[in-house]
Amino acid sequence: MSERNSLSDLEIARQATMRPIEEIAAAAGINADALELFGRYKAKVDPARLTAPAPAGKVVLVSAMSPTPAGEGKSTTTVGLADSLARAGHKVMIALREPSLGPILGMKGGATGGGYSQVLPMDEINLHFTGDFHAVTSANNALMALVDNHIYQGNELNIDPRRMTFKRVLDMNDRSLREVIIGLGGPTQGVPRQDGFDITVASEIMAVFCLATSLADLRERLGRITFGYTYARVPVTVADLGVQGALTLLLKEAIKPNLVQTIAGTPALVHGGPFANIAHGCNSLIATQTARRLADIVVTEAGFGADLGAEKYMDIKARIADVAPSAVVVVATVRALKMHGGVPKDRLTQPDLEALQAGVANLRRHVHNVEKFGVTPVVAINRFSSDTAEELDWLLEWCAAEGVQAAVADVWGRGGGGDGGDELAAKVAAAVAAPNSFHHLYPLELPVEEKIRTIAQEIYGADGVDFSVPALKRLADIEKNGWSGLPVCMAKTQYSFTDDASRFGAPKGFTIHVRDLIPKTGAGFIVALTGAVMTMPGLPAAPAAMRMDVDDAGNPVGLS
Repeated sequence: MSERNSLSDLEIARQATMRPIEEIAAAAGINADALELFGRYKAKVDPARLTAPAPAGKVVLVSAMSPTPAGEGKSTTTVGLADSLARAGHKVMIALREPSLGPILGMKGGATGGGYSQVLPMDEINLHFTGDFHAVTSANNALMALVDNHIYQGNELNIDPRRMTFKRVLDMNDRSLREVIIGLGGPTQGVPRQDGFDITVASEIMAVFCLATSLADLRERLGRITFGYTYARVPVTVADLGVQGALTLLLKEAIKPNLVQTIAGTPALVHGGPFANIAHGCNSLIATQTARRLADIVVTEAGFGADLGAEKYMDIKARIADVAPSAVVVVATVRALKMHGGVPKDRLTQPDLEALQAGVANLRRHVHNVEKFGVTPVVAINRFSSDTAEELDWLLEWCAAEGVQAAVADVWGRGGGGDGGDELAAKVAAAVAAPNSFHHLYPLELPVEEKIRTIAQEIYGADGVDFSVPALKRLADIEKNGWSGLPVCMAKTQYSFTDDASRFGAPKGFTIHVRDLIPKTGAGFIVALTGAVMTMPGLPAAPAAMRMDVDDAGNPVGLS
């Protein structure tokens, strides 16, 4: 077992030796004409210029149990697994989401893995990277500036300012911007109306960006976005305004996937980043398909637990293109399982087999949920130095009794080309090679209300669903406007199967409360807002930004 030494993730990343990105690209089979350099260690890949064949690589989806403040290490496991598969001789590529700046400066931290299983350059990926998020922010806010200008200039489309369903965005957790009034200051300052901000990763343009199959499809999807309604309550789209071309222009470079590398030199495409608790939580479809052209196995991940990101991957992303997973990895930790078993965070390093036994109910539900899609689950036990041999052995025996393949992964300390993920890689490779019977959870022909009930009952374990009066009215509007054939994207807390973040484990006897429904006609799904989940998070009492700095040589300090 490797001890988690005193080096931080940032210090480990800075000690790593990166190869020029041209070498990584050449080894991955990316021809020079398709490579656009961003310095020495980053590049964009233009899929239109690739000479690689059509997508054929198999997909491994990495998901997890319900997350806890103890941390599960999903991205760390994703990177370590890919490195171990490459070490075993497979041609592998990683496809990850880009980190959001708000959580990085807030509480969650970065999203490039950890320890010796990281994608590099860690600091640049976690900050501005190649500017993709800025492009999405600009496109979103350009749309709203054009909408408000249209209203100010005479409102030919008869847009009702009281019925806007689209907001401005910012890639920062800023609760003070959730509700604002714009257009104050007199007739020359615009038309006053109530507005608000979402975080960039909650923008429908981010969802469109990540679900588009090509530049042409991006333009078409942008045009289908509904941003509000007329006084006659008729939907108004970006195409009605005639600005889908301008928005596409702002995104034409950002839509190309970003190529980086792991500490071990495995190629990784890091591209797009919708949240999984308020959006669909997967990297861009273009990046996934590009990776499938270049590798035999593509290791990707979906945000938060399998009840959120993985379900949305199966029911939304995998409907659009041939990216259904051949295997699903469910990441778990002894620490997190004990927390789901009732142990407070400050006592998780103490051995507690009884709490572990109580907490596995959460893992069981996630594993069985994956099986409902006809895909083989493999449990990855992400090892921490506080884990005892007794706890790890019990958990492996429990998985065996459940009929689930499992392996302990020590990729934080023994990644970067080490052997910490070899056993996990072998089990995942076997699952990939085995036949599966992938299918979606529900048919699109079901009414939206029934799709929501299916997810709530089959995936969350709820007794039923309660719809608020506004949500019921929205259901009627969805039916009237012909949107009932779209899949559902549940916006729910990531910490619980319920819509109450304080209920750990695998609760029973609860109801999911849907307070509103938002049609995302460009992305092609209906968002169901449940509980108190917000599309603009806030910062914690002690943001991570308080520990960040830059030294005199320009090196980052305190980034994690």
